[in-house]
Amino acid sequence: MALHDLLHSDEYEVVVLIASVTEGFNRTSIHGVRVELLEAQAKSIGLPLRKIWIPENCSNETYQEIMIQVNTELKEQGIDHVAFGDLFLEDVRKYREEMLKPLEIIPIFPLWGEGTTNVLNRFLSLGYKTIITCVDLTRLPEEFSGKEINDQFIEELPDEVDPCGENGEYHSFVFDGPIFKMPIEFLVGEMKLTADAYTGETRFCFTDLILKEKH
Repeated sequence: MALHDLLHSDEYEVVVLIASVTEGFNRTSIHGVRVELLEAQAKSIGLPLRKIWIPENCSNETYQEIMIQVNTELKEQGIDHVAFGDLFLEDVRKYREEMLKPLEIIPIFPLWGEGTTNVLNRFLSLGYKTIITCVDLTRLPEEFSGKEINDQFIEELPDEVDPCGENGEYHSFVFDGPIFKMPIEFLVGEMKLTADAYTGETRFCFTDLILKEKH
């Protein structure tokens, strides 16, 4: 939705998409989406994609070093704004602002302060489609992983869960909508349970998505 709003704004020109990818897994960090799906998404939207490769079990210090290097390169290319889809987490916003301030890059938050229920309703009413790729089992049961977000999903969502998963309850992959030239076609693969890196206890349920090959 942040990208949708920026592309329909007269104030900014969107020139590149940025996403972090975990080395070795070749999947987007946190969401667990295969890199070929990420590339198909960017291709359908019609924007260049800058992949940021992050080591497995990356420390905060290493992550910050990598992000500063990437943002420095973007600044040298003439990019002076970076957009984020954050909705209301003040600590996350502050972190982004502090990281970009020395580089003289201005962070923008197109959705900031908009009610999460309204964001999700607007997303669906515009015709966007998304599927859950990962759930935090401390917040949502595993049967939500692999579900498409629709009216039924919203009805079944526990009251304490943010509709947009802003607290990390779930992560998703958007595969169709007004800014896509064509839908991303994929197969739904296996579910996989993974442990919390700090406690070692089972915490996340990932649903694998596999890009359909065109013949």
